[in-house]
Amino acid sequence: MTEYTRIIKQELRRIEQEEGVRIVYACESGSRAWGFPSRDSDYDVRFVYVRPVDWYVSIFEKRDVIERPIDDKLDISGWDLKKALNLFRKSNPPLLEWLHSPIPYYERYSVAERIRSLSPLTFSPKSCMYHYLNMAKGNFREYLQGEQVRIKKYFYVLRPILACGWIEKHDSMPPMEFARLVEALVPEDSELRNVVEKLLERKKAGDELDLEPRLNPIHEYLRERIEYYERTAVCLKAAEGGNDAELDALFRDALREVWLQPPSHSACT
Repeated sequence: MTEYTRIIKQELRRIEQEEGVRIVYACESGSRAWGFPSRDSDYDVRFVYVRPVDWYVSIFEKRDVIERPIDDKLDISGWDLKKALNLFRKSNPPLLEWLHSPIPYYERYSVAERIRSLSPLTFSPKSCMYHYLNMAKGNFREYLQGEQVRIKKYFYVLRPILACGWIEKHDSMPPMEFARLVEALVPEDSELRNVVEKLLERKKAGDELDLEPRLNPIHEYLRERIEYYERTAVCLKAAEGGNDAELDALFRDALREVWLQPPSHSACT
């Protein structure tokens, strides 16, 4: 266990004590989980929590997010389970990514695994592709225009564009890991693959990767793929729905399991 993993787990336990909640799942969600952290990358920790039953039995709307920016190196925030399930039924990509993060910090109770088991039933190729496409378009427009560009931002356009490619090819939620997306979707002996891998090596080595001449193989690929997925996304199917009763039952079962039964623990990093 690394020093920061210990710190993260300590902060999660502190949140439980201070907020009176129980965290059912926590993971890494940023560049460390994507597989292209820099030496100074911060830790982006996300979690799902449950409050006591009486908190939900109220006529008032209450805050359903906990945010704790600890310092410049550590950012922690989480969603209440009720909020998470409402977003899950809409095929919310950030939540789906959290549930499949390659860096879990801990998982308690059966809640997260039950949500994962329902993922194929709620997954919406259309809404997820639009999520990644809009992310790619925004970053491409903001950071990658002109002859001199912030080349580290190529990763923040490449990853969502490759996620679109995964959705088109597999009709399923794309993996978080950038390397898996590259391996599956970028031909091994291509110029694009070579340029991407060299740029990734530089980023992991801690190179500045700020303003430099644009990398045409990546640039032209991104421009063409953005235009292509703008035409493709509209034709994809949306989620069929019809799982509300299951999600309601999952929520009620979670309250009983979390507050009336001792926790079950699974091994985490």
